[in-house]
Amino acid sequence: MTESLDGWKRTHTLGELRLDHQGQEVTVMGWVHRRRDHGGLVFLDLRDREGLTQVVFYPDVAPRAHEKAHQVRGEFVVAVRGTVARRPEGTENPDLATGEIEVRATEVRVLNRARTPVFPIERDTGVGEDLRLKYRYLDLRRAELQRNLRTRHRVTATVRRFLDEHGFLDVETPVLTRSTPEGARDFLVPSRLSPGAFYALPQSPQLFKQLLMVAGVDRYYQIVKCFRDEDLRADRQPEFTQIDLEMSFVSPDDVTGLMERMMAAVWREVAGVELELPFPRLTFADAMARYGTDAPDTRFGLELADVSGAVAGSGFKVFAGVVARGGVVKGVNAKGAGNELSRKEIDDLAGFVAPFGARGLAWIRIQPDGAWQSPIAKFLGDDARAGIARALEPEPGDILFFVADQAGVTNLALSKLRTHLAERLGLVPENRWAFCWVTDFPLLEWDEDAKRHVALHHPFTNPRPEDVARLEDAPLDVRAQAYDLVLNGTEVGGGSIRIHTEDVQQAVFRALGIGEDEARDKFGFLLEALSFGAPPHGGIAFGLDRLLMFLCDAPSIRDVIAFPKTQRGTCLLTDAPSTVDPAQLRDLHLRTRPAGGAGSPGS
Repeated sequence: MTESLDGWKRTHTLGELRLDHQGQEVTVMGWVHRRRDHGGLVFLDLRDREGLTQVVFYPDVAPRAHEKAHQVRGEFVVAVRGTVARRPEGTENPDLATGEIEVRATEVRVLNRARTPVFPIERDTGVGEDLRLKYRYLDLRRAELQRNLRTRHRVTATVRRFLDEHGFLDVETPVLTRSTPEGARDFLVPSRLSPGAFYALPQSPQLFKQLLMVAGVDRYYQIVKCFRDEDLRADRQPEFTQIDLEMSFVSPDDVTGLMERMMAAVWREVAGVELELPFPRLTFADAMARYGTDAPDTRFGLELADVSGAVAGSGFKVFAGVVARGGVVKGVNAKGAGNELSRKEIDDLAGFVAPFGARGLAWIRIQPDGAWQSPIAKFLGDDARAGIARALEPEPGDILFFVADQAGVTNLALSKLRTHLAERLGLVPENRWAFCWVTDFPLLEWDEDAKRHVALHHPFTNPRPEDVARLEDAPLDVRAQAYDLVLNGTEVGGGSIRIHTEDVQQAVFRALGIGEDEARDKFGFLLEALSFGAPPHGGIAFGLDRLLMFLCDAPSIRDVIAFPKTQRGTCLLTDAPSTVDPAQLRDLHLRTRPAGGAGSPGS
């Protein structure tokens, strides 16, 4: 039998009672975290989002309440009246904020009974993630996820406060919009009132925030849901949250300077850490040369060095042949690894780089006497050795690793190896936040499958002014006014100065193989808006979920989202996506068919 709250009002949460409240009569409410019978006494640990408080039931003080407490079980929802008292000496719990006090109960009401949970709430027992997601409302009762939700709130509150102080307006943009398939696949929504036509859920508010700049809003932001129907990876979600903003009359330095101050405010408020400003800046070319990636982890060294010139004419035909075919040979010096890695571990690293396209991994161990021990050493002449030594500065105890291939493969394989070696050798410092900006990206890249140029970021990114003239004759040499924010080797945000004139936007469309008719069909509203006088403008978007993974030290992006999807893009809680009633399909003028089979109207 459950009871009502009639006449009862909660006076305190379960995380706020202290010795200062001793002697006060209080009313607390929450879930039974644990029940313990100690002789004649019954102890209930009550829990809410603020914390835990111990409640004690004495048979001689409140016999009816004591009798009820015997019937209570874990996760029952209860309300308790009682008096705050100091815990008996020796029974304090220093791990609890409320560990010096207890509530000595005089009355208890059972507000709701509970089935036995399908997994323990009070501790992490390694239960499978699928079960946790199916019963997410139970999973969210755990203290760890409660902390993550609270951190998420603090981050967004800090961001809103910061942007409000700097003149930004929070403006909502449409969720039902037009499909502009220039990036990932869109989620499509059929229109009942326009048979055969579809809305798309936004991959980002990109075009609308640019239109807001044309409208004179000047500074816009939004903490917004975005949607991408793409093949999912371990930490991708079909719906995710961006901190999205745009500013008029700005240069790249205006945007990056303000945003790093915003990150500093977030880290100060949420993590209690003062970030050093300004953040380091690397060009795309420099990042690729030194780290092999445009999202470098700069917490440790192990920088890459190009030794192509040194080995081009060497007797080691593998290296010389790659250089002759237009490839590159790069190396990394694993300082001191000769004392850490066995010969088997060194050989196994060739298998580590293989999935990234590398067809081999050459190595040189520097002996205590300075001799080079390696299967390839005998093929390297004095000039090659001297060039390698200048580039990698080897010392006794070091191991030099090399990959020789086309630039993309070489950079990818060595960037992954670099991170792997840093972790294996204990070179990654704990509790360090290594932010950096990566700038001057290529505007375009070549898509071998589509046989055309595609935008590296998106087709609305402004080229550097001095490169605009090269869009026709050397499009791959055009640099973008783009910037990414990288944290500990992960891109957490990206943005650019946007194209604000119709002629440059048309030139970029032509470089992308988008003809004038297609451009007018897909982006006519944008081109028309630009023709009415758009200010120079730029912005950025941050992945809120990725930022929270760092701030919460969470192993998965799903641990910082209240109701996430699985890696397969499904919601186990609501069993979505699901089939719908045939009548709904008929209203939408749709029919479905089994994979490989014919369908029928409304089926």
